[in-house]
Amino acid sequence: MAPTDTDPCTTELRGEDVDLADGALWMGPQREEAFAALRRDLPVSRQRGLPFFDPDAADPVLLAENLARGLPHPGEIEWWAVTRYDDVMHVSRHPELFASGLGGTNIGDIPQEIAEFLGSMINMDAPRHTKLRKLVNRGFTPRHIARIEDHVREQARAIVDAICEKGEVEFVSEVAAALPLQIICEMMGIPASDQRQIFEWTNTILGVGDPEYVSTFEDLMAAGFGLFQYGLELAEERLANPREDITSTLMHAEVDGERLSASELGSFFVLLVVAGNETTRTAISHGLLQLTRNPDQKQRWLADLDGVSPTAVEEIVRWASPVIHFRRTATEDTVLGGQEIAAGDRVVMFYNSANRDEEVFDEPFRFDVTRSPNDHVGFGAGGPHFCLGANLARREIRVMFEELLSRLPDIEVSSEPDMLQSAFIHGIKRMKASFTPRPPLNRRSG
Repeated sequence: MAPTDTDPCTTELRGEDVDLADGALWMGPQREEAFAALRRDLPVSRQRGLPFFDPDAADPVLLAENLARGLPHPGEIEWWAVTRYDDVMHVSRHPELFASGLGGTNIGDIPQEIAEFLGSMINMDAPRHTKLRKLVNRGFTPRHIARIEDHVREQARAIVDAICEKGEVEFVSEVAAALPLQIICEMMGIPASDQRQIFEWTNTILGVGDPEYVSTFEDLMAAGFGLFQYGLELAEERLANPREDITSTLMHAEVDGERLSASELGSFFVLLVVAGNETTRTAISHGLLQLTRNPDQKQRWLADLDGVSPTAVEEIVRWASPVIHFRRTATEDTVLGGQEIAAGDRVVMFYNSANRDEEVFDEPFRFDVTRSPNDHVGFGAGGPHFCLGANLARREIRVMFEELLSRLPDIEVSSEPDMLQSAFIHGIKRMKASFTPRPPLNRRSG
């Protein structure tokens, strides 16, 4: 079951009693209650252990090897949970105090064998991060994004054409995942025949904690290495034979006399296809779920598609908060939210909680497609790691809903969402949607 959307502000739960390592908390209605209690009582709280870590299911050999390398036991990892908006913004915008490259951006430290091919920009600090960010920005200029805008609309129309006569679909795979996957693959120059494999690899990487997607450490390693190797080979091929795609642009871009190596592009490729696919599909899935649960908001959007779309997209991203958290590591002793943080401490920003902060958002548990202002942190909280693909994601979400609502205005969720078991991605694995069948726009005559 998905966490409930009711306002938990009247909770009697105390912040000091909240254990964010408790997997049951993440899959039940008490999740929002727990974060509300933390914001109220203990906005920066000391936590211990990893969510969904099962010591009985852990690989004893791997666990012993990690301990021998100096990595902490997953059940004993200590970290600070940052739950208020202002504190999340402070951590994100002070990279000199809170680093991304000291152990990575997951709650637990990244094992070296994973860091070798998942060591992308997201786990780096200046000056290395600055150089790579400047280089990859060459592939995401307004000119490049504008070039694909019409194509996003064409793909969204084709997706609706493919489902509109069915009357019922599995919304996540047939709609929500289809658009971002197709767009990011085509941008990178990945042929359609390989897109299913890319989809499966990304599911595995972001499905850590859910036994349906990741049952062993070897599964995770295989998926990460598979994506990295694919990106590496694609980069080497485009270096020799450039085409009209972002991979070619990135491999031939130059800043201050430097270029991306094929290995650097391979690591960035992993980040790009995972983030460009999973997070946008999560937002689209939650968007339809909330429009179903709030039919008055759906009608407001239907009454003025063009006028409401910009604010509706921002509200969907705020509500979905597709990426739940990212970690930083304190570089020196400091104070955050009244708590003394020591150098080397893990500091975890919870974007989902910041996006429900009662001090920032008026009635934060009300889904409002016309909400303004709406300075959410669904794409990150500013600073050097703000989401590179935010504008592309906004475009995809807007176009997908404009096509759905204009052509299938009665579409609604018709089953309980099957939620991803994760404290990192607020994902929906499966969810049926129903609507009145209609003919496609591009019916072939025969």
